Amino acid sequence: ALNDNPAAKAFQQAQFQQGQPAAMFFTDNVQADYDRMKARDATFTMPPTDVTGSKIARLNDTCGNLIQVTQLVQW
Repeated sequence: ALNDNPAAKAFQQAQFQQGQPAAMFFTDNVQADYDRMKARDATFTMPPTDVTGSKIARLNDTCGNLIQVTQLVQW
């Protein structure tokens, strides 16, 4: 949805520029989800990347937000 609130829009833009996701979804297989969404022309700002305790990918939702997909590491 379009964001027409100036204060909220400034916050949204700052979060996006800092690379902070607006939402995070957990998955059992981040690589498979990345491949599926990429095949449908999703624009990722971060491909699947190993970080401490998880593997993450981030995509642009085309409304000014970053969405993170997270797979927790199984110990």
